[in-house]
Amino acid sequence: MKRNARSSEPAAEAVEPELDRALVGGLVAQAKADGIRMTGEGGLLAQLTKLVVEGALEGELTDHLGRESGERADEGRSGNYRNGHRAKTVTTEVGPVEIKVPRDRNGSFDPQLVRKRQRRLTGVDEMVLSLSAKGLTHGEISAHLQEVYGAEVSKQTISTITDSVVDAMTEWQNRPLDRVYPVVFIDCVHVKIRDGQVANRPVYIVLAVTAEGTRNILGLWAGEGGEGAKYWQQVLTELKNRGLRDVLMLVCDGLKELPAAVNNVWPQTVVQTYIVHLLRNSFRYAGRQDRQEMAKALKPVYTAPTEAAAVERFAEFRREWGLKYPAAIRLWENAWAEFVPFLSFDMETRKIICTTNAIESVNARIRKAARARGHFPNDQPPSNVSTSP
Repeated sequence: MKRNARSSEPAAEAVEPELDRALVGGLVAQAKADGIRMTGEGGLLAQLTKLVVEGALEGELTDHLGRESGERADEGRSGNYRNGHRAKTVTTEVGPVEIKVPRDRNGSFDPQLVRKRQRRLTGVDEMVLSLSAKGLTHGEISAHLQEVYGAEVSKQTISTITDSVVDAMTEWQNRPLDRVYPVVFIDCVHVKIRDGQVANRPVYIVLAVTAEGTRNILGLWAGEGGEGAKYWQQVLTELKNRGLRDVLMLVCDGLKELPAAVNNVWPQTVVQTYIVHLLRNSFRYAGRQDRQEMAKALKPVYTAPTEAAAVERFAEFRREWGLKYPAAIRLWENAWAEFVPFLSFDMETRKIICTTNAIESVNARIRKAARARGHFPNDQPPSNVSTSP
């Protein structure tokens, strides 16, 4: 009796096909011998791109017609068939490449790899968006593509590419949210935005830690004037309308009336002030020569094991620095209710609450783009810059 081969032999693992290295090596050697460059217009990579793209387009037309080149149609002369080529130049990641696009007699062929009226392969668009996200201006991107790839892409074309993500950004900004987030960080950064005239405007940022421990940006909003608790309440209300029913702890700076605005939206949410911001603000009241010693004196306060221990350490800090820097003492006393909540958690949880690296990274990316551009042309680009790859 024959065994069933399928049950007796282990399934072969799928192996990714690889290019013939000898073939590739031969092409490179031939190109060098003929004095052909590797990159740039007319280079080996451009010629290979031309062959691959044209071959793929011919394959698309074959699928469209249902037969290979040279085969007669069953319908005779009345059927659709190949009808020559048309030349077009497309911008690719290896530079400009002139290709021949096949045509059909009926004009019903709609190629997918290089669409009608398409002048750039998708890799170029992705490259432009990536460079824009890193803070390069449209002029710098255009110059970079010309210098490195020999591709002439106008600033207007680059603007069109970057504007194409606006719809996706709007959809992202309005996406549904989880019902509950354990920790939410909110912050504000001021950048120059042109809206009729260039002015400093606040960009409101909300970042959440999910139940799985990942960090997600929930949204960014360009406001008017200075940072305000009233606008923050509008932002938080919008988040609630997008499905966010409760936040266990919200971490923010010491903006006056902000805790009340938070509790107007989520009454049970614990409001925690940024420890780093509190320390920075304390040092503003101290002379440069005293800041290092003040930092040492404050460390036992925010690393205390309990709230009671923090009260004792702060009393010691007050006795040491109260006469010299009373404003710093008042700062801590006024922020005490929003400072102490994290002291009831273990050290690992405290690290999550106190670490501002994630939201500071978003702030830094926006500031970097603002420095490179001088200003944003409207209220959309800050979102594009901070969330693009």
